[in-house]
Amino acid sequence: MRNCLLYIFLFTIIISAQISAQKDSVKIKSQSSGFFSLNELRNQLDDTFADPNFNNAVWGVFVKSLKTGDVIYKKNQDKLFIPASLMKLFTSASSLLLLGSDFSYQTDIYSDGVIENGILKGNLIIRGSGDPTISGRFTEKENEQIFNDWADTLLNKGIKIIEGNIIGDDNIFDDLGLGNGWSWDLQNKWFAAPSGALSFNENLIEITVAPSKINFPADLSFSPSTRLFSFANKIITVEDGYNEDIEIYKKPGSEIFTLVGTIKENSNPVKVFAPVDNPTQFSVSVFKDILESKGIVLDGYPADIDEINIELNYREYELLFSHISYSMKDIIYELNKKSNNFYAEQLLKTLGHEIYNYGTTENGVKACKELFKVMGINPENMVYADASGLSRLNLITPKQVVNLLEYMYKSDEFNSFYESLPIAGMDGTLAARMKKTKAEGKVRAKPGLLSGVRALAGYLKTADNEPFAFSIIVNNYLVPSNLANYIQDLVCLKLVNFSRSQ
Repeated sequence: MRNCLLYIFLFTIIISAQISAQKDSVKIKSQSSGFFSLNELRNQLDDTFADPNFNNAVWGVFVKSLKTGDVIYKKNQDKLFIPASLMKLFTSASSLLLLGSDFSYQTDIYSDGVIENGILKGNLIIRGSGDPTISGRFTEKENEQIFNDWADTLLNKGIKIIEGNIIGDDNIFDDLGLGNGWSWDLQNKWFAAPSGALSFNENLIEITVAPSKINFPADLSFSPSTRLFSFANKIITVEDGYNEDIEIYKKPGSEIFTLVGTIKENSNPVKVFAPVDNPTQFSVSVFKDILESKGIVLDGYPADIDEINIELNYREYELLFSHISYSMKDIIYELNKKSNNFYAEQLLKTLGHEIYNYGTTENGVKACKELFKVMGINPENMVYADASGLSRLNLITPKQVVNLLEYMYKSDEFNSFYESLPIAGMDGTLAARMKKTKAEGKVRAKPGLLSGVRALAGYLKTADNEPFAFSIIVNNYLVPSNLANYIQDLVCLKLVNFSRSQ
């Protein structure tokens, strides 16, 4: 009898679980098929954003149909949020609209002397243009290849000796390399390299760290191999059971990098990146090394224009050759796909130079804010502190982001802008998100992340192929960031599955 009652009890539990699972299955299938009204969609999104893990956080959301103009969903859409890398949408859109997708940088190399019998009797002057692409970023060649090509051009002109100096002219930009409001602990981070009118390799030194013997310092190699800096190696090779961690430190103005940490004995070589704090001096110093490797002798020394007491008059100088960058379309693609902070800061100062004749963040912001008025964005109701979103001083609203997205959707530069956005589950900074869901390949958006900040904004198409622009931002959460990403991804999935026709 006791066993019979136990069987009945277990059978009841199993049947109840099956009924519950069937109900959940029907609900999930209904949601994934889009079989619900707009009001039901809004209720579902309300439930999603009511997740108790975010009770102490604030969500800001705005979703709009680009076909009908309908507001699909809104939540705190006019409140100000720290946006993180969503600022790159404002920077890249402004750059495309104000300069055009075909815009390119031109870096000119001049001589203030004459060339006689293989001798350049004077200085070699590199006039920086703000070009962020003087590196190996767009090719499979080494980072120094552009400088190698420049040296070959000088050799083809018969120059074997330079009697003067190599001068880097960075005067079209200010010398404030770090962004407005960047925290002090970003100074040695590779993703916070300083801006500069004359820059090389995104103002980073690439350091390859390889294990040696246990308890011995790791082996280091550098690209470029410049003598401008020295490196204190405090990275120790450890047994496989230990944690692996490497940090880079350098005092402002110092020429000594200190590398601290551990690398496992059987680890593959790892790459870390050290940002320089004088991009111009770095550029001309590396170029000097390249010239010497090609057999060109420099009697003088490489120098930042700020260290040379000389008045430049380019109308009196000979233009030896020019270097043309990749197009703005290519630059924007790199900026948004990989969330390149350095490119963003360079572009904002470029806007300042092109519009107001001097490359500062303030001038760049001024140029952008005039454009924002045309977009229907009140520039007085936002804070545009830096171009990349590293600054926590930035403040924007979810509705402002969608206004920008809608304006770009109707603009002649939309294709360049749209193609630059990461594709969910496929590439860029969204490659690992929404994979193997119906949202994979159907969402193009820019994510943003800082401590306590997760944002996602861009475009998607519903099950009816209706285009939506959306912006989802959360601030001040304390739970793991993956949970914030999950909620954003879930919302995108619900929107992609939504259908008006059912």
